[in-house]
Amino acid sequence: MILRRHTVRLLAGALAAAMLVPAAPALAKPQQAATAPALQVAPDAPRLVVAISVDQFSAALFAEYRNHFSHGFARLLAGAVYPSGFQSHAATETCPGHSTIMTGDHPNRTGIIANHWIDQNAARANKSIYCAEDETKTAATPGDYVASVGHLRVPTLGDRLKMASPQSRNVAVSGKDRAALMMGGHDTDQVWWWKDGAFVTLDGKPADRAAGIENAWLAKALAAPSPAFDLPTWCATRDHPVKAGDVTVGTGRFAIAAGDTRGFRTSPRLDAATLDLAEKLVAEMQLGKGPAPDVLSVSLSANDYIGHAYGTEGAEMCIQANALDVELGKFFDFLDAQGIDYVVVLTADHGGFDLPERQEQQGMPMVRRADKSTSAAVIGRQVARKLGIAIDGPLILGEGEAGDYYVNKALPADRKAQVVSAATAMLEKNPEVAAVFTADELADTPAPTGSPETWSLRERARESFYEPHSGDFLVLLKRNIVPIPDPKPGYVATHGSPWDHDRRVPILFWRKGMAGFEQPNPVETVDIAPTLAALIGLDVKPGDMDGRCLDLDEGPGDTCPAQ
Repeated sequence: MILRRHTVRLLAGALAAAMLVPAAPALAKPQQAATAPALQVAPDAPRLVVAISVDQFSAALFAEYRNHFSHGFARLLAGAVYPSGFQSHAATETCPGHSTIMTGDHPNRTGIIANHWIDQNAARANKSIYCAEDETKTAATPGDYVASVGHLRVPTLGDRLKMASPQSRNVAVSGKDRAALMMGGHDTDQVWWWKDGAFVTLDGKPADRAAGIENAWLAKALAAPSPAFDLPTWCATRDHPVKAGDVTVGTGRFAIAAGDTRGFRTSPRLDAATLDLAEKLVAEMQLGKGPAPDVLSVSLSANDYIGHAYGTEGAEMCIQANALDVELGKFFDFLDAQGIDYVVVLTADHGGFDLPERQEQQGMPMVRRADKSTSAAVIGRQVARKLGIAIDGPLILGEGEAGDYYVNKALPADRKAQVVSAATAMLEKNPEVAAVFTADELADTPAPTGSPETWSLRERARESFYEPHSGDFLVLLKRNIVPIPDPKPGYVATHGSPWDHDRRVPILFWRKGMAGFEQPNPVETVDIAPTLAALIGLDVKPGDMDGRCLDLDEGPGDTCPAQ
């Protein structure tokens, strides 16, 4: 069953001064214009910008289920529909994808190249850096980290709006810290994400009454078992078991035992709780009713957890799609009841790829799991033997079966170049590898132009390249290779490739009274922020963002400023 809304009426206008405390200090200040952007709010401008990201919601999933939507998505389908939006870069992961949506910039400008990268100069034994951590600080709990937005190098729309108008509020909530922080940015009034059964915020942020009420309700809900969800009749054809290693998926219903926070997270319940907290924050802070426009960013993470755990084509994802549609409908009904003039955009941080075992049953026998031959550890050992290199620690560092690879910094420059050359030659001969690009090649690649669907692999990789974080070379696997050699519970399918099943996402805009249209030609997620900025009258100079403003007036009018 769907987690029902449990909004508690809060006192209108009870915005405590503590809610205005700025975010924790960043590792580095974001790149911003020398002067604060101007804000010219037109009388008919929306008072609240609602940006929603559905994690791992590919354009393919949207197309597959759009005819079954009758609640929240049905409303969005009456607005401006861009079914071929693109997360144009190569590293289609949660953190870089979310970093594009509200900044208008590709990862090579945001600095968020992946969920993790290697920093061999990090003052700790573990050199893997998480995109939303402050690695210079030690967490209170061993093995944990201090969440931070410090690695984001550019301002978000909410940051820019608060620079132009300190009276504006910038709020973000998500099932993941990296999603909330990358969409909210450096100057958030409230930022919350799910962690171990409750919503938490940045260190140094005061406790909030809305989040406290939500967490108290969640504690009670988690203390009891939750029954299975019903299977919509139109999901029946997807309801059959598929075995991936020792894991069987395809028939799940999301029943969970008392205290099962992981099961709660990997179910439609997480999205319902996230939207419920968003409602409470809107009510308590009176968002959309202040003297200047406000921004509310909501990232819904259940889709991604379900996609990884069960794949994208089974009964589990079908139940999730139906539940998401219903919960979005409730959320929009709540906003309507508040009398707020709001504009909403919905998109995704990336797409996804179903598990190969089910794809083989569905006429795609060429899809298979990676065989580990491309991993940094394997390639490093082979290169060390070939070049006769003996060194403490791994010769090549990396995570997974592809992505950014780093040569051990102990090597002198000439030997490092030899390692890169030898590793590149080996990998280019591997039948699982589509391309290998060195850091020098990507640094010398001009910024791509034209439609993102026509970009070469090198151009896609270039938009994910940021020299201080990127590796000495980048490995991209072929389209039919799933980089999960050994499936396990919670992780049978994934994303992260440079291929369009991971790059293509829907982009949907809606505002009450707008005339709807559908534009099938490709646009980019970096176009969202400049489009929203134009609607609320926020001045964005040419070159401030990678994206362009999309005209949401289907007639002769234009919602974008004259350039």
